[in-house]
Amino acid sequence: MIAHLSGEPAHICDKWAVIDVNGIGYQVFLPQPELAQLRTMTGKVLVHTHMAVREDGISLFGFLRRSELELFTMLIGVSGIGPQIALSIISQVEIEDFALAILNEDEKTLTRIPGIGPKGAKRLILELRDKMKKAGASLVTGEKGRGSAAAGDAVSALISLGFPESAARDAVTGAVAQLGNPDLESLIKTALGILKSHG
Repeated sequence: MIAHLSGEPAHICDKWAVIDVNGIGYQVFLPQPELAQLRTMTGKVLVHTHMAVREDGISLFGFLRRSELELFTMLIGVSGIGPQIALSIISQVEIEDFALAILNEDEKTLTRIPGIGPKGAKRLILELRDKMKKAGASLVTGEKGRGSAAAGDAVSALISLGFPESAARDAVTGAVAQLGNPDLESLIKTALGILKSHG
């Protein structure tokens, strides 16, 4: 399993880039925004990767941010969502906007993503919201009275959507400070706004 690559971009195309690691070129499929970002970068880059093994070959999917890799891994765990569709989702929407679409059960936003039809949108909402609820019961947000059920569920929801745990906790803490004693949906939406403003 190839977990990451550290090397220089040798060639960048519309859907993939070749990362030169000590003279060996690895073809890596990346989200469109990150391919554009690679074109502006010089020197070595660190690309977090997922290796997909199929009967007809092996493919590497890469991300400059670990949170995007985590979201990608979660997406391909949804029935009917393969690596290319997961990559398309990450290419087309910000993580924060995608999270809000899931939480708001906003099928219209999800179906604007190429490869996602009405059935796929319903499946994403159903499976991802369920994962958040399952994770919520086992997490708390820390000290100083911030370990309420709503705050714990909000942190777990953000983690389930691919955000690093430390960033999720900080955003929820900030949201609690702003809102006082909010309900879960308001807490998550405010925390997502904080994450987006810091991103």
